[in-house]
Amino acid sequence: MTFDQIALFTLFALLFTLLIWGRIRYDLLAFSALVIATVLGLVPTDSVFSGFGHPAVVIIALVLIVSRGLMNSGAVELVAGYLLSNSAGLSRHIGVMSVIGAGLSAIINNVAALALLMPLDIEAARKAGRAVGLSLMPLSFATILGGMITLIGTPPNIVVAQYRQDALGEAFSMFSFAPVGLAVAVTGVLFVTLIGWRLLPSRVAQMPEDDDPASSLYIAELRVGEMAKDSEVTVNDLYPMADEKDINILGLIRHGRRLRGFARREKIMPGDFLVVEGEPKGIEAFMGAAKLDFAGSEKHKPGITGGSLSLREAIVPDNARIAQQSAFNLSLLHRHGVTLLGLSRQGRRVHARVRHLKVEPGDVLLLLGSSERLEAAINWLGVLPLEGKKTDVVQRNKAALAIGAFALAIAAAVSGLVYLPVALAACVIVYGVAGLISGTEVYEAVEWKVIVLLGSLIPLGQAFEASGSAQLIASSIVVLTEGYPVWVALAVLMAVTMTLSDFLNNVATCLIAAPIGLQIARTLEVSPDPFLMGVAVAGSCAFLTPIGHKNNTIIMGPGGYRFGDYWRMGLPLEVLVLLVSVPAILIFWPL
Repeated sequence: MTFDQIALFTLFALLFTLLIWGRIRYDLLAFSALVIATVLGLVPTDSVFSGFGHPAVVIIALVLIVSRGLMNSGAVELVAGYLLSNSAGLSRHIGVMSVIGAGLSAIINNVAALALLMPLDIEAARKAGRAVGLSLMPLSFATILGGMITLIGTPPNIVVAQYRQDALGEAFSMFSFAPVGLAVAVTGVLFVTLIGWRLLPSRVAQMPEDDDPASSLYIAELRVGEMAKDSEVTVNDLYPMADEKDINILGLIRHGRRLRGFARREKIMPGDFLVVEGEPKGIEAFMGAAKLDFAGSEKHKPGITGGSLSLREAIVPDNARIAQQSAFNLSLLHRHGVTLLGLSRQGRRVHARVRHLKVEPGDVLLLLGSSERLEAAINWLGVLPLEGKKTDVVQRNKAALAIGAFALAIAAAVSGLVYLPVALAACVIVYGVAGLISGTEVYEAVEWKVIVLLGSLIPLGQAFEASGSAQLIASSIVVLTEGYPVWVALAVLMAVTMTLSDFLNNVATCLIAAPIGLQIARTLEVSPDPFLMGVAVAGSCAFLTPIGHKNNTIIMGPGGYRFGDYWRMGLPLEVLVLLVSVPAILIFWPL
């Protein structure tokens, strides 16, 4: 071996060891490895930062932003909520959620798909009186499987597609992954639905003790908009919807006065206010489902400057500006464009109008506005925001716009009219102009640690291939499988890639495995496409541990899982993926 090969093998061995150890941030490790490789002369100085401008990096960042915009539109939430409400029984529930999760992951990033569906799954488990751990792991695995179907569903597909562009002159297209990905996803979803969840330890099925105090219940006023003009909706008609969202309807306000007596039978009119009680997420969901507005909604105009809206919870200290004052007297809405939507007062119900109510120290406020305005208003009011108590307001009226813009961008890219990163960038601009995503959210949506990891490892991967290190490993696999059919070499490559992906970031795994797959194909004098496709599939299959894929990490706490729980369902699933994907690859991508 040459000095460059020895140095690169040593550097990667140290990098992988530290990544598996997990005590140091993986983006810092990758960037440090890039700097060390450059100092040693392994990476040319003029290409040291070339990875940060690589198309794969740009596409992954744009997909994450577009995914946030689609989530803010509420399009998928409405469909998922409808389908979920018609499911019954654990297996059917898992099946419905898994199909939705897999399908959604093919359209948006699979991490975003899980983030959108996990609250629905937790809520369904709570209503059914069962442990959420029985359904969260199947949902996570289903979203990982669904990401294999399209180019933008998961980072490994993007990385492998762009590697093919660099190595062979043409990238995999948007739906090149679909034949194999669909076969794997359908088989995997059937497994987690019918068998997988039954393999989890009995401990997971036990209802965990609720150590956290219940969320505060807020009294809020929701305004009836113009939609009531042409309808004959009474307060009583809204009760089933309120029950579904865990909301109590307390009364109806008309012309500044609360109606008493038979208010339930009253037809709601434009300008009326419904007084409701519930948790922030429930209030937001009920507001959207019943097509209600909020006080001062006309002043909240999402757009280029306003951005999307959020609910923030904040407690009132003794020295707060709003203490012993009302939001109306302070002109909170007029001065800062922020609405006091609700108020919680130590479990006591309040009967005055929320915006006109004199706020007391110890009250918890439910504030609504754009992220930028909320921060300014919270500081001005002198209240203390509660950590983690933020609820995004879904702009359901813009669902059609969000879906249309995304579909147009994908159609333009697939037809070859527009370069994919440019099409996605145009979609992001449309979302920004429409107020589906704010300037702050554009940067929040991007997983910057992954971007730094990918930008750092691309030049290292190129150096690994240029030094002949990939060829060295490929030759070893060829020698190991000598005398066997070519598909055995493919299966070995996939098994090794799959194992690495269980402990390493899947982007890092694919950047190393893709050159090895190409070299194996060249050594065996066969088409490289089956081996590259095998790397993409195997790189996505991280089912044995909670650290291989971010989705598995996300569900660990809410599901009450331990490190050793994942392999029970994950190991047979990985074996099943190998059994299905190898013949599928050979059928759709012949040697």
